[in-house]
Amino acid sequence: MSIDRLDAALLALLHTEPRVGVLEASRRLGVARGTVQARLDRLERCGVIADRSPTLDAAALGFPVSAFATLEIVQGQGHSAVIEHLSAIPEVLEAHTTTGAGDLLVRVVARTHADLQRVINEIVDGRHVLRSSTSIALETPIPLRHLQLVPVARDDPR
Repeated sequence: MSIDRLDAALLALLHTEPRVGVLEASRRLGVARGTVQARLDRLERCGVIADRSPTLDAAALGFPVSAFATLEIVQGQGHSAVIEHLSAIPEVLEAHTTTGAGDLLVRVVARTHADLQRVINEIVDGRHVLRSSTSIALETPIPLRHLQLVPVARDDPR
């Protein structure tokens, strides 16, 4: 999907003010309301805008400990069983299939360090997890971000 100047401006506006309405966005961008709505629909349909739900803060919800667990799993039939097992653990925020020594990188949160041990125990309790290694995040100097990709995507000659 190609991103043009209006798409980029709309995405920047939504990033800085996620609650802005279509009418206000059209006023600020100097285009018709229908144009903004059509752009939003297209950006959502193409998956550029993944959702419009609020961004939740795990620490504010009572889960200030953040960690990353690298899992080695049984090869073959184990992958889907591990994913199903991990999906049932509320403190597992995301999981990525990876290359290298581990098979899955799992981002987890916990209430305390002792609670993190409980979460890790629950993760490795799956019968297809062979080994795990956990790193606790001390701080997040660069939080998850995407807006900086918009100008790069816009300039992509593809």
